[in-house]
Amino acid sequence: MAMDISEKGFESNIEAELIANGYKKRVLEGDASAAFKQHAIDVEELFAFLEDTQEKRMRTLEKSYGPSYKEEVLKRIKDQLHKQGLVECLRKGIKDRGVTLQLAYNKPPTDMNKTLNEQYQLNRFNVSRQVYYSDKHNNSLDMVLFLNGLPLVVMELKNPLTNQTVEHAMKQLKNDRDPREQLYKFNERVVVYFAVDPDEVFMTTKLDKGKTYFLPFNKGNQGGKGNPLPQDSNYRTHYLWDEILAPDSLLDILYRFIFVKKDEIKDSNGETIGERQMLIFPRFHQLDAVRKIETDVSHHLVGRNYLIQHSAGSGKTNSISWLAHRLAKLHNENNESIFSSVIVITDRRVLDKQLQDAVYQLEHKAGMVEPIDKNSDQLARAINNETRIIITTLQKFPFVLEKVAGLERKKYAVIIDEAHSSQGGKASTALTNVLSDKTLEAAYEEDRIAEDNLDDVDEKIVEAIMKSGKQDNVSFFAFTATPKPKTLEKFGTVGPDGKPAAFHQYTMRQAIEEGFILDVLENYTTYKTFWKIAKTVDDDPEVSQKQATKKLAQYVSLHPHSIAQKAEIIIEHYRNFVQRKIGGRAKAMVVTASRLHAVRYKIAFDRYINEMGYNDLKTVVAFSGTVQDGGLNYTEPDMNQFSERELPEKFNSDEYKVLLVAEKYQTGFDEPLLHTMYVDKPLSGIKAVQTLSRLNRTCPGKEDTFVLDFVNEPEEIQASFQPYYESTNLSEVTDPNILYDMQAEIEPYQLFTTEEVQRVNELEVTGGANKSTKAQIELNAILDKGVDRFKNLSNEEQDEFKQVATKFARTYGFILQVITFIDLDLHKLYIYLTYLLRKLPRGRDDKDVYLADDVTLEYYRNQKVFEGGIELQKTGGYDLSPQKHRSGVSGDDEKVRLSSVLEKLNERFGTQFTETDFLSREQVKEDMLNSEDIREKAKNNTKENFKFAFEKTFINFVIDRMSSNEEFFLKILENDEFKTVIMEDMMNEVYGEVNN
Repeated sequence: MAMDISEKGFESNIEAELIANGYKKRVLEGDASAAFKQHAIDVEELFAFLEDTQEKRMRTLEKSYGPSYKEEVLKRIKDQLHKQGLVECLRKGIKDRGVTLQLAYNKPPTDMNKTLNEQYQLNRFNVSRQVYYSDKHNNSLDMVLFLNGLPLVVMELKNPLTNQTVEHAMKQLKNDRDPREQLYKFNERVVVYFAVDPDEVFMTTKLDKGKTYFLPFNKGNQGGKGNPLPQDSNYRTHYLWDEILAPDSLLDILYRFIFVKKDEIKDSNGETIGERQMLIFPRFHQLDAVRKIETDVSHHLVGRNYLIQHSAGSGKTNSISWLAHRLAKLHNENNESIFSSVIVITDRRVLDKQLQDAVYQLEHKAGMVEPIDKNSDQLARAINNETRIIITTLQKFPFVLEKVAGLERKKYAVIIDEAHSSQGGKASTALTNVLSDKTLEAAYEEDRIAEDNLDDVDEKIVEAIMKSGKQDNVSFFAFTATPKPKTLEKFGTVGPDGKPAAFHQYTMRQAIEEGFILDVLENYTTYKTFWKIAKTVDDDPEVSQKQATKKLAQYVSLHPHSIAQKAEIIIEHYRNFVQRKIGGRAKAMVVTASRLHAVRYKIAFDRYINEMGYNDLKTVVAFSGTVQDGGLNYTEPDMNQFSERELPEKFNSDEYKVLLVAEKYQTGFDEPLLHTMYVDKPLSGIKAVQTLSRLNRTCPGKEDTFVLDFVNEPEEIQASFQPYYESTNLSEVTDPNILYDMQAEIEPYQLFTTEEVQRVNELEVTGGANKSTKAQIELNAILDKGVDRFKNLSNEEQDEFKQVATKFARTYGFILQVITFIDLDLHKLYIYLTYLLRKLPRGRDDKDVYLADDVTLEYYRNQKVFEGGIELQKTGGYDLSPQKHRSGVSGDDEKVRLSSVLEKLNERFGTQFTETDFLSREQVKEDMLNSEDIREKAKNNTKENFKFAFEKTFINFVIDRMSSNEEFFLKILENDEFKTVIMEDMMNEVYGEVNN
């Protein structure tokens, strides 16, 4: 018999697998088909389920309604599905004349309740093929999955062997299915629509013709899109019907995943004019991650850490909501809660509201989620009261410790949103100290200490160490798209090779290839800034080479001419190329190097916009605190003329187009309308990825993004993104013995005695250093001895000590959280240095070098040097290296003459022109003669007035031809006398030729 390669053959195979997994074949024909066309419900199966599971309630309704009770009950069910929505009715049931009818029964968590288990067993899972759903036409659906008569899942199936793919299935659902028909009305019958072929799956929860938005529902294939080749010669997409749509899995999704998200619709002025509803069905990576974590926790219980590396824009907010709810409901085999509280650590206010809404729909219990929006007292009460889900910031924990001092520690799940920013410092240590149930006895039980004769101070230090590391009563679940080596070590799962790795991954590459996020490196343009500065003072002062170089570069970047020229480039680029994108709603972000840069950019932008009369372009600025400039104070609210809290909503409106930022809004800011970024700040590593990824969110009409970068090289950006493009791994773990190498470098400086270190630790462990006035006086007196010794060191020695001491403190603080090993001397040194470093005088690197009055900007030019895409390599993964220790000896920052610094800077920034075409003075003249602007000015002005305009633009024409004959044009730029002669001659010639 010939092999059936048709679409029907594909359907038959799926149907057979579904039946093997617990579905029953159901053919809708005759009266059943007619009823389905009328009600979009398999009425026979619905009432068979109600009679089987709720017979007594049905008899009550029969007495109430009489012989026509079925018609009345059906009418009530349809009415409530329309008013309350399918999701609400599935979970809460339908109330009808004092009776509650359940439309389905979820699988009970245990076998203890016999009645619930019997009801669950009576659920009716049916699969129907070629389902006709209307008398208006002869359209049919390839496959529909019913639960108790409700058509919850629609599948359109295509087979590439007949030249039909998943793309055709999506087009069919989008174009050939009328969303006004009862079956397709949002959240009334169907939960999810799947477009399926043997290789890929896509889904949507709402049909809306051309606005229908499909999401991929694929596993991923070797870090990219699609699905892996199964080992059993099955279809690549078999997991959909074998796993996801299996009866118990579908029930789990219906009762513990899907929810309706409600967003306000605002007009162009930001006023709320309506509400948009979305039925959220989990994507494969979200479903897979949450279920695998739940399974692992159920097996291993408390005390393990989990790192979830999911790409930016991958729906982490929903993933965290689902995980928090499931962990809060998780029980062990004795039906006891595994966690007394689930604590979500985040700085995003949006997570508070969304997590509350999602959990309430899943649970129907108010108060299960408590956002800590007041103070540490509220957090302490929530922990003491064992609130099921607590949402808070990391910064509140240092103030909680004493408020829960008498608390009997329970078991906690801590979910961390953006783990890379939540793993170090005092707040992170305080978090584990607050929750830890470890005591001194645990150190002896685990053989962590070899000595038995510890004094009171040492015992308290040992207990502090035990409370700082991995905790048996706390599990961490850390989400990030960009894990640092420290993140991998702290939260990663140790594999067979002894290296920690992410427990679950959804890579940037897969997200981009699936079209879930946009590739922000696809359209990238870089500019290079060419400038020359000259000394304006007669003398030639000695300056720090490092500081002078930094300050002179800063002088140029803040120069009014520099800011004004870049502002003009940005505004004109935005107006000409960006503004019309996304249906005319596209927005841009300007990333500036400092708060002062942001202030000056805002002023320059508004000035240029006003001068040009652009009344369709308004800017908004974001920076923290107060900035002083030219004797004036600037704040974000004053410059914007509205509060900081209003900024995201204002920027989302059509009124504001460009957002200028200094640090703020470079991470965790989701604005899908953000299309273009103008970068005027050095970016590298995680900071580059996080900042540029603000552009990657998708929305209807957004087809691409654009970056214009004034500072960074394409190779630098590529190197920053590559580690996070696919899987991010660790080459090796940190060796704690590097701490002894650092200790050996610190001690020879002889800044402290053993007695001083000991006394500082005594003050620390007794709490006196933070409380008692007398103890604080003593602490300062001890530290001042070290400060005085520090001042006697040479400048180079001071720099070296601060470098190695700072690195020791940071490294010890990190290792303390990762590896539980007890060395009292190291810990005491750590405590002492933590205090000493705060008191040491600011080093030479921190001293201000003011050179603005000694130099002047001679010429300045921005020139495009790169335009195209930055391509990332498909390597399968990237290995990061953990922290290493190298000698703290730094290179000398020698004193040099200011003229020498200027010479080197001008050599670097003023003469890097590499083109080899040999052009001459005549070509510059030709450029000018071909310039419409120059010709107009020559025609309409006297020679004296023309000379003024000519001199202003002459250098620009010279620099445009710089690459063709470097030696000649450098002489123009560097020799004023030569420049004057050339310029005078050329001005006369141009003026003469234009006017003859």
